[in-house]
Amino acid sequence: MYDYKGLNEECGLFGIWNHNEAAHLTYMGLQSLQHRGQEGAGIVASNNEELVGERGLGLLTEAISEQSLESLKSFGHAIGHVRYATSGNKGIENIQPFLYHFYDMSVAVCHNGNLINAQSLRQELEEQGSIFHSSSDTEVIMHLIRKSRAATFEEALKESLRTIKGGFTFALLTKDALYGAVDPNAIRPLVIGQLQTGEYVLASETCAIDVLGGEFVRDIHAGEYVVINDEGVRVESYTHETTTAISAMEYIYFARPDSTIAGKNVHAVRKITGKRLAQESPAAHADMVIGVPNSSLSAATGYAEELNLPYEMGLVKNQYIARTFIQPTQALREQGVRVKLSAVKDIVHGKNIVLVDDSIVRGTTCKRIVRLLKDAGANEVHVRIASPEFMFPSFYGIDVSTTAELISAHKSPDEIKTYIGAESLAYLSVDGLIESIGIDEEEPYSGLCVESFTGDYPAGLYDYEARFNANLSERQQAFLTSNKQYFDRKGNQYV
Repeated sequence: MYDYKGLNEECGLFGIWNHNEAAHLTYMGLQSLQHRGQEGAGIVASNNEELVGERGLGLLTEAISEQSLESLKSFGHAIGHVRYATSGNKGIENIQPFLYHFYDMSVAVCHNGNLINAQSLRQELEEQGSIFHSSSDTEVIMHLIRKSRAATFEEALKESLRTIKGGFTFALLTKDALYGAVDPNAIRPLVIGQLQTGEYVLASETCAIDVLGGEFVRDIHAGEYVVINDEGVRVESYTHETTTAISAMEYIYFARPDSTIAGKNVHAVRKITGKRLAQESPAAHADMVIGVPNSSLSAATGYAEELNLPYEMGLVKNQYIARTFIQPTQALREQGVRVKLSAVKDIVHGKNIVLVDDSIVRGTTCKRIVRLLKDAGANEVHVRIASPEFMFPSFYGIDVSTTAELISAHKSPDEIKTYIGAESLAYLSVDGLIESIGIDEEEPYSGLCVESFTGDYPAGLYDYEARFNANLSERQQAFLTSNKQYFDRKGNQYV
């Protein structure tokens, strides 16, 4: 698969309790979350007696057929999942929800994010006799639940949630209840909604509630879990050792613009980041502003408005290219961005352009887009990035977990400008990002996880710590040394 943006989020979750069209509504909810994962999808449904699942590879329409969906029609409760693999192989065995049938109960579980102590927990569990059937870290929590000596499933779940570390959300389904849980930093989002007919739903983003005509009820906060059953909704805390640190990348890139996270609409936040970027780094003698479709369009409009410049559609994205498109040769891979994006020649020809994008990760995509615009006749291309330098790996559910992948870990902005062929390059500052999002939380970082921009990991690193330290580049080390203000949360060990 050719990913022209260079970033992928792990997964999207959806669940519903006590609706006679539960599986079909779950399917619709997952469609609105398709941007969070395109490698596979699954649905598990319950009728209070048994749990039955359907799953497959590819987009939702490929993974679950109409016939498969119809087979779940009589079931009143369901959870569903769309997956992008950051942990585990890309096979059918890793497609969720995972469904387990035990002698005393059946449980389905699905997960968004990444467990940073999964490797060590898995080894410990295997030494105790556990047998794993997938390479996904999601399976770890079920082994922990079943090995618990707690008196109830809920108590065993709480105990297991206190054992795992990282940025995660979970949805679990039994014949008696639907459960949802959020990590102690709320790095990954999970929300509760209510349909007009009264049923409750869980979702990774509010857009999945809106598409069903439902109403947002509340966010599940750091260290909380929710139980939805015939008695209603109950939210509890499984730990009080919490520090809210919502992933800034949800606002910058991953979430749909019509979603709301922690009370902040994603489109509005992106537009504000564009305005702040224009204040920090205006481009002189520019004729127009264009954005890279689709996640950068909101920031581009904000940038244009702030500087009173025309906003133009200088790039067009082909919405109908199959996600499984494979280029067998390097020459065809180089053509990939031209298949996915087209420059509007009559708009950009002879113009000085401000190109607004949400991030530069590996740099190859930005280089190709700049070349695309210049081949279409653009005179100058000034690149503006509506986020800070993506300098550090992410271990909380993004598929960028090595320093070697990150161009900003090794090159300065001036060096990157030369590499991508732009006339100028500027990034939004870390403070500019934090103030643009504006979550009303206490310091540090006003409730945000900005680990890829600062090297501070609010949930720690655990299994990844040795590799992270061993692979720090000179530029990363220099940043950590000179930016100690970003490490007052826990006395970060990397300074």
